[in-house]
Amino acid sequence: MLRTIGLMSGTSLDGVDAAWVETDGEAIGRLGPVLTLPYAPALRRDLRTLLDRAAEIGPEDPFLAHCVARLTERHVEAVRAIGWPADLIGFHGQTILHRPQRPGSNAAGFTWQVGDAARLARETGMTVAHDFRAADVAAGGQGAPLVPVVHAVMAARLPKPLAILNLGGVANVTWIGADGRLIAFDTGPANGPLDDWARLATGEAYDRDGRLALAGQADGGVLAPLMAHPWLAAPPPKSLDRLDFDRALKDSGAAALSPADGAATLVAFCAICVAAAARHFPEPPVQWLVAGGGRRNPALMRALGAALAEPVRAVEVAGWNGDALEAQAFGVLAARVWRGLPLTFPGTTGAPGSMPGGRLVGPLL
Repeated sequence: MLRTIGLMSGTSLDGVDAAWVETDGEAIGRLGPVLTLPYAPALRRDLRTLLDRAAEIGPEDPFLAHCVARLTERHVEAVRAIGWPADLIGFHGQTILHRPQRPGSNAAGFTWQVGDAARLARETGMTVAHDFRAADVAAGGQGAPLVPVVHAVMAARLPKPLAILNLGGVANVTWIGADGRLIAFDTGPANGPLDDWARLATGEAYDRDGRLALAGQADGGVLAPLMAHPWLAAPPPKSLDRLDFDRALKDSGAAALSPADGAATLVAFCAICVAAAARHFPEPPVQWLVAGGGRRNPALMRALGAALAEPVRAVEVAGWNGDALEAQAFGVLAARVWRGLPLTFPGTTGAPGSMPGGRLVGPLL
């Protein structure tokens, strides 16, 4: 077993999640401390600017370098704050642009995660596994989601079929069949546009406790064009960039809604996207387990329960930590990179086969 520290900075841009895991990549021995280090408002603002400008900036851009240095330093601080000895770090970095190959397109796919893995290895004295997505995208896969293989490890003893839904900036789902079959894909927007809406409407970073959405009513006129978006009908594999639905949301008329009604409409749309995703499962799951920050939003959880008409519960009912799950997963994925085990599969990313991936940098090499 390797002692690993998994690090995750998601599309919500709220901070670094870190988790200590003892694992060989196929099983988990022990789970150790977890933590979240929030980003300072200035760094969060600059990372959002990077997302908005990613398609036009180059790798030598001074603003990019400034952001990467601060982002990496926060990850160094997270590793040091964990405080437990480790052999290996799983460093996802921050996705600023995700453009995998689309069905019917001849254009090559592209995915871009920023972060200085060599500096992280140097300042922590540990080997770092990073660049998890690039090999899959280069082979024609979607490069996302990456966590399904870890979901299967963690859910080995749970009743199946099972659906595990992660509500980050974008939502993704893993369906695990009774025979271990994996199907996974992004379902659509989740906390990302809701956080943006709350920030513009109230000045708050997010809709705390779903209070804004619970005070409003979803607007059918705004939902109608969103529900007709071709993404919902497209079969998996499929994955999203954080901003892929921005144009559709702007064209929907949502901007004219009250703060409460806008939040309620975005919550309803997230739930509609998840319900549409469930149509792609071979069998209905016996339950849905929900991870990520969205599980703390009562309005969103209520909307999911109504849209799915199936049991929807936070992953804590399975004894998991819904705030740390993705960071823990990157600890497991780091061990898989170290051992050369597959990270992605035809059913999770559309990869041509079971594909290893990632790169290693650091003193153990």
